[in-house]
Amino acid sequence: MRAPLTVQGAQKLRAELEELKSVKRPAVINAIAEARAHGDLKENAEYHAAREQQAFIEGRIKQLEGELSHAQIIDVSTLNAGSKIVFGATVELEDLDSGEATRYQIVGDLEADIKQGLIAISSPVARALIGKHEGDSISIDTPGGTREYDIVSVSYG
Repeated sequence: MRAPLTVQGAQKLRAELEELKSVKRPAVINAIAEARAHGDLKENAEYHAAREQQAFIEGRIKQLEGELSHAQIIDVSTLNAGSKIVFGATVELEDLDSGEATRYQIVGDLEADIKQGLIAISSPVARALIGKHEGDSISIDTPGGTREYDIVSVSYG
């Protein structure tokens, strides 16, 4: 199964890939060359650190290329699901106990970032929301107990 990814998420991953290839890879190659110029490589901490960083960068480049080539990129603004919650929806929830409002967008696992309000499609919250409609109530089991939410609004784009 191809992993879903929003257009914005794909752009963010492509930007990171470009940064790694055009800026960080050349910088670490220069750092390795400079460290080599200092002589004995066995006891050269700068050389070993640069090689370790190079391995990390190359690994991340391979990972991003693989993820992007296998992703199913979905333009959320073209989805016409109305008030039904599907992948890409931005959902506003109200906690029935505290009255606190929370806003999430349901995105692919590769682009999830809870600090940005982006929750993975595979997360318990997203799974509880999928298929529901604006105005519905949901229950989510959390480590602190069951939480009840009202779905205040659903939007796309």
